[in-house]
Amino acid sequence: MNVAWKGVYPAVTTQFNADESLNLEATQTVIDNQVNDGVDGIICLGTVGENCSLSAQEKRQVMAAAKEVIDGRVPLIAGTAETTTAAASQYVSDVAEIGVDGCMVLPGMVYRSNDREAVTHFKRLANENPEMPMLIYNNPVSYGVDVSLEMMAELAECQNIVAVKESTTDTRRVTELYNKFDDRFIVFGGVDDIALECLMLGATGWISGLTNAFPRESVTIFKLAQQGRYAEAVEIYRWFLPLLRLDTIPTLVQCIKLAEQVCGRGSEVVRAPRLALTGEERSYVINLVEQAIATRPDLSKYDV
Repeated sequence: MNVAWKGVYPAVTTQFNADESLNLEATQTVIDNQVNDGVDGIICLGTVGENCSLSAQEKRQVMAAAKEVIDGRVPLIAGTAETTTAAASQYVSDVAEIGVDGCMVLPGMVYRSNDREAVTHFKRLANENPEMPMLIYNNPVSYGVDVSLEMMAELAECQNIVAVKESTTDTRRVTELYNKFDDRFIVFGGVDDIALECLMLGATGWISGLTNAFPRESVTIFKLAQQGRYAEAVEIYRWFLPLLRLDTIPTLVQCIKLAEQVCGRGSEVVRAPRLALTGEERSYVINLVEQAIATRPDLSKYDV
């Protein structure tokens, strides 16, 4: 299966009203602004999109709204996180009808699978939906399953498993994937604060959280890295790194949505049991974002 996913793919936020009800119009605005600011694709209903806090119906509504507003301008990939394999497979089938371009598939939620169970889960999703390109989300820190090289070798048997979001926090895994599989898989870096390192090692994309707040800077880093202009990319990356750290902590969703709000790009409202940040933690994020805004680099000088 030939899929040309490349570049910066923000894992966009899902927007809620003050009463935590779904705000589809605001979610479309968030997505539209990202596309207008030059991102290469959209991941909808990933971790930052609060996938597991939405009902089955709401998930379909969000994906339909995303498809409508993107209108074919960039690829749309649907986060797929369900408690059972059957529910995940049905979700993939449903979003295929909506017209998404791919699915980012996670292990089964709640129950922590062993290696055999995780591989079986992924393969069943692929085999039951053979026309849907799939991206394996490997995040052992958050989801308790490390999709090893040996497991990826089994998954390579499914032609529609085309990519991996590598979020082990170990940059060596990027090189190991290429050494073992050459270009069989598209490799996305999935941890914000090692994004440039992953791009330097050959990752063809970056699935990002903080791009929600600073999309143009993210896109410029990627373009510079692709051109081998690493010294210039490092200039922006050093400015960005304190913010990128927010993607690696348990409250990443709240932090990213608050950063988005400070930048005038969205609302910090999350759905319980998550709660908006308060006190020193909230002040820290606001101060960090405001400092970044005050010192943001002049991107015009990079001519990308």
